[in-house]
Amino acid sequence: MTIPDENRKEKDPSEAPPPAYLVGVLEQHSSFAAAREYLEELRELVNTLGLPVCGEMVAPLRKINPKFYVGSGKLEEIRQNAASRGASLLIFDCELGPSQQRNIEKACSMEVYDRQEVILDIFARRAHTKEAVLQVELARNRYYLPRLTGAWSHLSRQRGGALGTRGEGEKQIEYDRRMVKKKIDILEEELERVRSRRATQRKERLRGPVSNCAIIGYTNAGKSTLLNTLTGSDVLVENKLFATLDPTTRRLVLPDKTEVLLTDTVGFVRKLPHSLVEAFKSTLEEAVLADFILLVLDISSPYVHSHWETTLSVLNELNAADKPMIVAFNKCDLQKDPVVRAQIRAAAPDGIFISCTEKEGLDRLLQAISMHARRQTFIFRLEIPASRPDIIALLHEKGQIRESSWTDDGTFLATAELSRELARKLAEFVRSSTSDTDSLPTED
Repeated sequence: MTIPDENRKEKDPSEAPPPAYLVGVLEQHSSFAAAREYLEELRELVNTLGLPVCGEMVAPLRKINPKFYVGSGKLEEIRQNAASRGASLLIFDCELGPSQQRNIEKACSMEVYDRQEVILDIFARRAHTKEAVLQVELARNRYYLPRLTGAWSHLSRQRGGALGTRGEGEKQIEYDRRMVKKKIDILEEELERVRSRRATQRKERLRGPVSNCAIIGYTNAGKSTLLNTLTGSDVLVENKLFATLDPTTRRLVLPDKTEVLLTDTVGFVRKLPHSLVEAFKSTLEEAVLADFILLVLDISSPYVHSHWETTLSVLNELNAADKPMIVAFNKCDLQKDPVVRAQIRAAAPDGIFISCTEKEGLDRLLQAISMHARRQTFIFRLEIPASRPDIIALLHEKGQIRESSWTDDGTFLATAELSRELARKLAEFVRSSTSDTDSLPTED
């Protein structure tokens, strides 16, 4: 467990990472296959932290034990299995309460973590921009605050570091609680200032004539690779979970000269801690405020259907599930099974099969993006007198001019794509519309 602190100890790089034993949970109304699926994902999360996995098991659960989460007999079985494999850490694929975590540690004489803490630690390592760092630090402090009450006797301001590196310290629990609460208040204030600046930047972007598309999907589905492939950018791409935490926006010029702003967003994951959903709310709002969504799914994953459900569930939570959406099934070059492809095709008739590495299906994807982008703008013919160079400048800056010419008296004639807001501002200069609508766009 880690508590973010200025006096945080760094792990000695020469030390070998501690081996971890993973514990999946088979709940009463779930299936063993689902429990194994979650456990495999936990293993991938742990591997992302660089921790070796020495063993794992699935523990059936009829009801939650308030003391140990699992039954005392099952906990003893877990302890014996973990000890026989030389484990130093126990990692549970569930959300443990603070007292349950402490009780399991005492009973097993091992450090104990849950899925939520693993994800928090990954986010802490991946955060780079000021906003992401603040969001993660706030989520971690909120997570650890209830775990300070009656916590371990060695708890202190000095304990910290990565998973498996808890240190000894003085008994300053109450002092720590006051410090963490104060830190949370400071982080909330600082994060609000950063979010305010981001909101201003986003507002300016949304006011422009260029449509905004948010690339969303399960973590490691290939969203950043797709952004790089389409725009020629160099966003960090790694074959690891949560390689992208900070939203990155790049301009895409389509074959028909239409422009779109594509924004890569943080990936989703099942059992994403609510504290992280709250902390990254402003980042996830990119999906809410976009004109349309590009949902990317890894068709080569055996869990593509559950990844799809998880993504739609998060979008529902954000009230963004009704947004216009393009569904792209990435890595189709790795999925050769005709039965799986047919099942996916039946579930999503309009879905587009793509491969970023093989450049397969990208032309069709670009056509779909162009179609959605054009639904967000209106085409007008305008006449602007020579006495209004400010309006001509505004049109060049905020609109997309398709054709233009000058008359002998200096009047500027143009056919241009305008956003709703810009069209209202230039209403007095509009002479006709070539869009499907016969009138200027009105407020939604």
